[in-house]
Amino acid sequence: MRDFEKISFEQFRKDVKDDMVLYENYKMPSRDSNKTAGYDFYLIEDLEIKPKEIVKLQTGIKSYFEDDEVLLIVIRSSMGFKHNVRLVNQVGVIDSDYYNNKDNEGHIFIKIQNEGTEVLNFKSGEAIVKLYQ
Repeated sequence: MRDFEKISFEQFRKDVKDDMVLYENYKMPSRDSNKTAGYDFYLIEDLEIKPKEIVKLQTGIKSYFEDDEVLLIVIRSSMGFKHNVRLVNQVGVIDSDYYNNKDNEGHIFIKIQNEGTEVLNFKSGEAIVKLYQ
């Protein structure tokens, strides 16, 4: 059994902001079609990222899956090709025991860097990374 769910509002208030409207309305990970290998992760809020800047993104999402499985996070190919954006750790690896951990409920964070020479602006709801379970 695998799925994604929102972190609690209490955790959201700690990690993101105290905004119930934002909490209730951000997008859950989804696939474009049943033939898509990975799930898109969407920005909670608008993002501006300057050249060479590194930003830590809060997803508001946690995931549960079987003990012998792993969740992989990679940058969407369009982000790399079009915007020269990369994951700071190249590939994110989430183990099954990260779910509901005592420190942050398993809230998945993503760190990206703008490797380009121009300021980039992305809108809330845009897909930045892909998740593979």
